[in-house]
Amino acid sequence: MHGYFDRRMEPDLAATLERASVVAILGPRQCGKSTLAKHFLKHTDAIYLDLQNRMDRNKLTEPELFIEQHRDKLICLDEIQLLPEFFSFLRSEVDADRRPGRFLVLGSASRDLIRQSSETLAGRIAYLSLTPFRLDEIGGIEHWRDLWVRGGFPESLLATNTEASSAWRNDFIQTFLERDIPALGFSIPVPVMERLWRLLAHYHGQTINYSKVAGAMDLSVPMLKKYMMILEQTYMVRLLQPAELNLKKRLTQAPKVYLRDSGILHSLLDVEDFDHLLAHPVLGPSWEGFCIEHVISKLPGWRPSFLRTSNGAEVDLVMQKAQRTLVFEFKSSKAPKLRRGFSELMKDVQPDHAWVLAPVDEPYPLKKNTTVMHPADFMLLDSV
Repeated sequence: MHGYFDRRMEPDLAATLERASVVAILGPRQCGKSTLAKHFLKHTDAIYLDLQNRMDRNKLTEPELFIEQHRDKLICLDEIQLLPEFFSFLRSEVDADRRPGRFLVLGSASRDLIRQSSETLAGRIAYLSLTPFRLDEIGGIEHWRDLWVRGGFPESLLATNTEASSAWRNDFIQTFLERDIPALGFSIPVPVMERLWRLLAHYHGQTINYSKVAGAMDLSVPMLKKYMMILEQTYMVRLLQPAELNLKKRLTQAPKVYLRDSGILHSLLDVEDFDHLLAHPVLGPSWEGFCIEHVISKLPGWRPSFLRTSNGAEVDLVMQKAQRTLVFEFKSSKAPKLRRGFSELMKDVQPDHAWVLAPVDEPYPLKKNTTVMHPADFMLLDSV
């Protein structure tokens, strides 16, 4: 695997720039936003500024003069979270000239974290989300083990060997803690955030007991929630909420926690390679998180949740949109078997379809309305 990989988002990006004055691509640092933008900008009259670069930032000291000089070009601003005050200038600029495709901004934090953009540019900006690589972007089902073990960050996935991949991820973790979080304006001691991240890796795939985790961290619950919000809004952690379904059963109310990139999860748990993963207790939860990220990115606009009753019956993932409901189970076995509680919940939920995603060689029906399939095949489906 080498060279440039087409990203699924490219057609969306082109279409969105044709209708919106400002388009934001958000996603974790190093997931390929800059590479995608530069590849895309080759085919258009554009100018690119990296706001991590002091010389590029200086060009915006007098933004009116800079914009005036390049008014007929698409202006791309990378790492926009470093210059949140620029959004208010963008607003007056867009209000004066509503042409589509004027600005492309890239950011490594959620729109809630770059709060000014949501408030200042309401109705003027369109958001797109870029994830690390997914199975349908890396050219072939045969690479699924690498993607699972190393995660989807390009530098980790495409590293020449296991050691180089692992070293890149460890560097990523340290840079994120020492540079990225302070750059967003948070002063959190690095050892505290690192301990929390590692602790959450051990909780991966479990419901979160805030009091227990806060006690283990020697933090107050509000402080713990603040730190977790930062990890969530920088795309490192996903809190999967319990489903809001009107079932005549007592349901778990606490969210489940997942580390969004399987490679980062494995680094934090010192899982070195595929053989090590197969023997590690995180095997099942890791596969679950890996599949959840794929399904959610495949179905944008659907509401993800999970379902667990007080007696332990569970559905790993529920996806809802309008009147449609899909349910998913994730099994790291080539011969997946469903728990009895799953069948009971299926009767209650009555989904449009159920999917069991497992590392199987080919899809097959398990029972009526239930299909077993490899996540790579699921990602290539035209419709669900």
